[in-house]
Amino acid sequence: MQESIPIEQSTQVSLIILAAFWLAYFALHSILASLGLKQWLAKRHPRLMPTYRMVYNALALLLLVPPLWLTFSYSGPWLWRWQGMGFWIANGLALIAVLGVFWSLRYYDGQEFLGLRQWRLHQESPLDQERFHVSPLHRFVRHPWYFLALVILWTRDMNAAWLITVSLATLYFIIGSRLEEAKLIQYHGEVYKQYRQKVPGLVPLPWRFLSKKTASDLVSRYGSTDVESKNPEHGHSQGAKIHPSQT
Repeated sequence: MQESIPIEQSTQVSLIILAAFWLAYFALHSILASLGLKQWLAKRHPRLMPTYRMVYNALALLLLVPPLWLTFSYSGPWLWRWQGMGFWIANGLALIAVLGVFWSLRYYDGQEFLGLRQWRLHQESPLDQERFHVSPLHRFVRHPWYFLALVILWTRDMNAAWLITVSLATLYFIIGSRLEEAKLIQYHGEVYKQYRQKVPGLVPLPWRFLSKKTASDLVSRYGSTDVESKNPEHGHSQGAKIHPSQT
């Protein structure tokens, strides 16, 4: 008779599989978002570039399904749960973060983020098509969507699967933000280096931020024309492209 696998061992295997899925997802996401891969593809297969962003987004969503299903289907005990006043504080912070994401959308180029502009204009360049600007949230933190995502993730009730998911996502944001900034320096040069010295990366710090005037001076010093507004000529936000998607 075949011996049954002990419950604890089965749980450990499930958590290892979950971690492997997340690591594979984050690694593939970073590779597909890398400038090197896009430059290689633009050189070898330029006709694929207009649809690259749309395919990238579709894969990012589709490949999220397995690790998310493993996370939410895990039935192990809770490590901690927010109760009493903590429940209201945690969920209040999460709600503010969600609202912050939606509010910030006005400062992002939605068509380029979704890949619609690249497809419509048949853009074959792998490089960022936006100029540098500083949105309200970018005055306080260089990667506002990463920060807001961390608030949402760490204010949830935690079991082992959720803790693995949140911990690996946090690690991905730390590493991914550095990879993203390497591209931003190539895109925007000295202006981004100056900006990076003045504004924290993932967590806002009360003593480190740009005033609206300082942000405007920084942008105008390097020849861009807009701060906290959209360019009516080009019809999109001229932003420092710090999208959580890394591309």
